[in-house]
Amino acid sequence: MRNKLPILLLVLAAAIAGTVMPALASNPAQQGNPVTIYFFWGDGCPHCAAAEPFLADLAGRHPGVVIRDYEVWNHPENREPLIKMAAKFGFEPTGVPTIFIGDRYWVGFAEDTIGAEIAAKVAACAQSGCPDAGSGVLAPAATPALAAVAPDPLPAALAPSGGAAAGALSLPFLGTVDLATQSLALSTALIAFVDGFNPCSLWVLGVLLALTLHTGSRKKVFIIGLVFLTVTSLVYALFIAGLFTMFSIVSFAPWIRVVIALLALFFAVVNIKDYFWYKEGISFTIADDKKPGLYRSMRRVLSAGDSMPALIGATIVMSAGASLVEFSCTAGFPVLWTNLLAAQGVTALTFVALLLLYMFIYQVDEMAIFLAAVVSLRASKLEEKHGRILKLIGGTLMLTLAVVMLVNPNLMSRVTTSLLVFGVALAAALLVLFVHRVVLPRFGLVIGTEFARRRAPGA
Repeated sequence: MRNKLPILLLVLAAAIAGTVMPALASNPAQQGNPVTIYFFWGDGCPHCAAAEPFLADLAGRHPGVVIRDYEVWNHPENREPLIKMAAKFGFEPTGVPTIFIGDRYWVGFAEDTIGAEIAAKVAACAQSGCPDAGSGVLAPAATPALAAVAPDPLPAALAPSGGAAAGALSLPFLGTVDLATQSLALSTALIAFVDGFNPCSLWVLGVLLALTLHTGSRKKVFIIGLVFLTVTSLVYALFIAGLFTMFSIVSFAPWIRVVIALLALFFAVVNIKDYFWYKEGISFTIADDKKPGLYRSMRRVLSAGDSMPALIGATIVMSAGASLVEFSCTAGFPVLWTNLLAAQGVTALTFVALLLLYMFIYQVDEMAIFLAAVVSLRASKLEEKHGRILKLIGGTLMLTLAVVMLVNPNLMSRVTTSLLVFGVALAAALLVLFVHRVVLPRFGLVIGTEFARRRAPGA
């Protein structure tokens, strides 16, 4: 019996340890240091809605976590704390969600990238402690005993929308960029594709190539065309970046979306009008009184002769001037797209990645025309009927996007609804074309000036 007693004591000790240790591990009083998460969000922001359950789950797993949340879109009094917090960390707030923990901050949210960093930071702070991010800026929150600490409930308006978890894009030099949802990239690609078929830019490129081809020099065509595309792309990209910066700054004011949507509706109506009554009344096309100046600029480029620096310099000046002339008929989609991104609260790196995608797809059609001209030494001419159809397609898409911005911009945060929006716009344009060009002529009905001009005597 004496020989068995030590063995029984060891078994009993092991059993006690197996029962007590897990209990101690689950005891909130043993869970380490308190952690305060400062969560600035906007009601209706899909990334904020994705961040809310993630932070709530962290608070459930770490009872020492306290979440202090501030809604900034509908509560102006919460904007000053965000501005002060951002100033403390050395940056300007550009969107939501913005999250502060200890000595770090994050703008935007993607569970597999930013979320992973936040989880690691919370675990480290719970184990080793970290400073309160709001110390010296915001009044400290009440801190009861750890055993009684419970996460502050977040508003029901931030309930998850059921969208898919966000993705990420790894880019050289830029690192991992949050694309948030696949639909942002998809929407960007589709909008850029339609925007690329802009009658104004296609007309300028076509005329420039036609004049250049008269020289018979494939080298001149290549240099002038490449410089033209590069300069116009840079000017357009700077214009878009400026719009995004402006909309990000004023994104705290929800009414700005309504103003932009109404402006887009105006652009859309004018473009659809141009399909029926081309260049009559208000029209976002290159005015006839501007064309002589463009022709003179193009001829100055050709008169540069064989001097390469003079040729490139003249082309740069002409391209920049042409870009400024085109702004009146190219501004619609950039205004809509940048406001859409600002409403989604994308980060600066995400915007850069999406802007690169936008500009690449935007230039696909012009690059195709340019390369075809270099190879064949022939230029394609944009006819009025083509311009009318492009105006109709662009106008219906702009109209659809404007309605989405007014009703629910979050529809563009999901792939299926984004495809549905573009499908509705394309179907509407095809329906108008079918009715106007097939159905009505069978009944002898003519709407607009296109067919009326064809039937005019001597036309």
